[in-house]
Amino acid sequence: MAERYSSFTPGGTGWFLQRVTAAFLVVVLAFHFFLLHFVNHAYEITFLGTQARMENIGYFLTMVLFLITATFHGVNGVYNALVNQGLEGTQKKVVLAVLVIASLALVAQGTYVALTMRGMI
Repeated sequence: MAERYSSFTPGGTGWFLQRVTAAFLVVVLAFHFFLLHFVNHAYEITFLGTQARMENIGYFLTMVLFLITATFHGVNGVYNALVNQGLEGTQKKVVLAVLVIASLALVAQGTYVALTMRGMI
């Protein structure tokens, strides 16, 4: 029988954070779809409407947390999938560095856009 291998240590921090972020994303994604696809239909979404929603501190914080959580969850999943496929040594360190830099750039850009939409920049 083939051995089961996972780069996640069951019960470890990475394993735990992957599950917590998944649960958070399911809830926030449901909120996002409900608000932006059922309450407001796609053709009703405007720049001014987005600015108005971002002025609500709860919505703003939810969207920024959504960005950070989705970025972490996605990048952590990709990294661990690559490790599970045998990535190791220098390649593993380089991939980790590239993913961390890309993640920080994505979160910085997304936060900048959110702050701009809120009128803070």
